[in-house]
Amino acid sequence: MPSIISADLKITGNLKSDGDIQVDGNVEGDIDSATLTVGEGAHVKGHISCETVRIHGTIDGAVKAKSVVMAKTARVIGDIIHDSLAIEAGAFIEGNIKRLEGAGRTSTPASASTAPTSSGSGASGGSTGSAAAAKPVAG
Repeated sequence: MPSIISADLKITGNLKSDGDIQVDGNVEGDIDSATLTVGEGAHVKGHISCETVRIHGTIDGAVKAKSVVMAKTARVIGDIIHDSLAIEAGAFIEGNIKRLEGAGRTSTPASASTAPTSSGSGASGGSTGSAAAAKPVAG
């Protein structure tokens, strides 16, 4: 059973748990847990470090997890470092997407499958960060 931060609760400070956390309210601070679920109306401002993250709401900060699932209502402003990434059409990402070091794979099927959603939904694929960085800026 997860620890729940309800919709009417605002927490300022870091959260650390060996179990599961479900955030439906507001958290200003870093979260470190086994599993994190960010509800549709939730807002987290801080860095996330978990095994599994399911995002339906807003995260303003970096996300580092083995498995990241972004629902169509998800909004992430910050980098996502992952081993496995799933993005539904409509999800929004503003930041870089990187694989965890030592993943040992050469292809990124989750990022490749999200390429069509990037044009209409605001989601970005796995290689757009490095491509944008290599592009010369016109003045």
